[in-house]
Amino acid sequence: MPVQCQESAVLAGSVTLITIGAMTLCFAEPSPYGKYSKRSAPEAKRLPARAAWFLQELPSFAVPVGILVQEPGFVFGPPQTVLLGLFCGHYFYRTFIYSLLTRGTPYPASFLLRGIVFCIGNGLLQSYYLIYCAEYLQEWYTDVRFSLGIFLFILGMGINIHSDYALRQLRKPGEVIYKIPQGGLFTYVSGANFLGEITEWIGYALATWSIPGFAFAFFTLCFLGSRAVHHHRFYLKMFEDYPKSRKALVPFIF
Repeated sequence: MPVQCQESAVLAGSVTLITIGAMTLCFAEPSPYGKYSKRSAPEAKRLPARAAWFLQELPSFAVPVGILVQEPGFVFGPPQTVLLGLFCGHYFYRTFIYSLLTRGTPYPASFLLRGIVFCIGNGLLQSYYLIYCAEYLQEWYTDVRFSLGIFLFILGMGINIHSDYALRQLRKPGEVIYKIPQGGLFTYVSGANFLGEITEWIGYALATWSIPGFAFAFFTLCFLGSRAVHHHRFYLKMFEDYPKSRKALVPFIF
């Protein structure tokens, strides 16, 4: 029996994303992972960073792929499958490449569980909307919103991947010290990796021209934008020689 689009469920999921994103702006303290992990927490409640990131990001890849392959007569070509392919491409990188290369600190199990729930919910929302609700004509491929969105998505992903590489190069294997990020957009902002991912999802929102897409872009802007601000303050406090001209997230502006 064909799956029917439940617009009320899509709207509810989108409003939830927007609400969670807005709530992150109310928290004075950054989320407790990475630089901000609570060192006093028992090691039993932590997981190695590579395993944690893999487990957290996997649902965002597996859920939409699972929906796609179950579709009778699935063909990779219509705009909605191409757009969902972009979503899957980002999370393929996050799941199978970033997680295996990261040199991050042990990850709090409690935050990991919240991350898994979020990734399941968002993966389901984006894939459900695109496969069962969205209606795109073939002409969408030539629409300026699609073209600009794809350009921003690819640009943002390139910035994100390059910034992740630059951060990994700061430490030798086994090192736990912090150093000043250099190169690429780190020349101008403290959160170059966050800027890249925010750009990706703004591009995705434009290309999909959907409420779930814009809701996810808004969440990403709030969550990673606030994290970029915390990172900027962290570096300014830790390093006396930190470049004073460097901004938190947007070059020359903020």
